[in-house]
Amino acid sequence: MLSTSRRRAAFYMRTTIHIEDGLFTDLMRLTHATTKTQAVRDALKEFIRLRRKEELLALQGRLEIEDNWRQLRESELTEV
Repeated sequence: MLSTSRRRAAFYMRTTIHIEDGLFTDLMRLTHATTKTQAVRDALKEFIRLRRKEELLALQGRLEIEDNWRQLRESELTEV
């Protein structure tokens, strides 16, 4: 299925998965979702968000990032 909104195309996939009843009951309760689809979507989004955060935190101390955004913004404004 294809859904388009705000110039973004989203593809949806129907998937059959086997999940223990108790696990799904807990998921529905903890996400406050009204549908199973919403509960799974919310859980997946949260899982992905947490893993991305972990990946960023793992880079801590390995990258040197300059904190000069104010200078960059000022130079962009003076060029205009």
